[in-house]
Amino acid sequence: MDHDLTIDEKRVYADRTGADEVLIAADQGVVAVSLSDDRVGEFGLDHRAAARDVAAAGDRRAVATDADVLVGDYDPTDFGPAVAVGFDGDALLAAGPDGRIARLGDGWTTLGDVEAPRAVDGGMIAAESGVHQVVGDDLRNVGLDGVHDVHGRGMPLAATDDGLYRLGNGWMVERDGAFGVVSADSADDRAHAAGEGGLFAREAVGEWVPVDVPAVPVDVGYTDAATVAVTETGTLLADAGDGWRTRELGVTGVRRLAVQT
Repeated sequence: MDHDLTIDEKRVYADRTGADEVLIAADQGVVAVSLSDDRVGEFGLDHRAAARDVAAAGDRRAVATDADVLVGDYDPTDFGPAVAVGFDGDALLAAGPDGRIARLGDGWTTLGDVEAPRAVDGGMIAAESGVHQVVGDDLRNVGLDGVHDVHGRGMPLAATDDGLYRLGNGWMVERDGAFGVVSADSADDRAHAAGEGGLFAREAVGEWVPVDVPAVPVDVGYTDAATVAVTETGTLLADAGDGWRTRELGVTGVRRLAVQT
C-alpha cells in the first residue's frame, strides 16, 4: 500500500499523458486526482467548500454544496443549498435538502418535490420516497422506497434499504440486503454495488459476485482502463485488472466521485 500524504502535498507519481481526472466530493471541498490506468498522479484540493455531491459529463462538471450548485470553474448558479447533482443528457439536475428537484436552463426550473433526495443520475432521482423520473417538466414516481442511489442510464439500477433492483418489467430484485451505492459505466458493461455485505460486481444480469476490496467504498466510477472507488475516509482505490492500488487523499467525509474524461 502506498504511504499516506496530506491533501496539501501535490506530487506526481505517474506520467499524466492521457490521464483522466477524478473529482472527489468531501467535507474539505472538491479534490481533483489525475489517474493514468490505476496509477494516481497529481492530486490536490481544487475547490475549498464542503461538497455534498459531484457530477461530470464530458468536459462539464457540477458540484452540490451547502450554499449553491457550482458549475464549470465553480461558478455559482443561484440554486441554493444542494445535496445532489447529476446530468440528464445535456441537462443538469439538482436536488435541494427540502426535496426540490430543478433543471438548469436559462435559470432553474422546478420540476417537483421528493422526500429526502439522495442521488441524481440520468434523469432519475433516488430518494426516501422512491425512484423518481423526470418526464418533461414533471416528476413521476416509478416505485420502490428507501432508495439511496440510482443508475438511471441504459439499464436502470437502484440501491435500497432492502435490496439491489433492476428496472425491467417493473423493479426486479437483483440481490437482497441493504445497499447504499450502485454504479455502471456508460455502456453498462461494468457495474458495481456496495452495501452492508461489501462490494459486489455484476457478472451477468441478476448475477452479482463479491469483490475483495481493501475497504468498502461510498462510490464507484469508471475510466476506460480502470474501476475507481473512494471510501468515506478518503482512500482512493483503482483497479485496472491487476488488483487494487490505493492512495490516501487526506480528506474526510467523502460522499461521491465523478470521472472527468
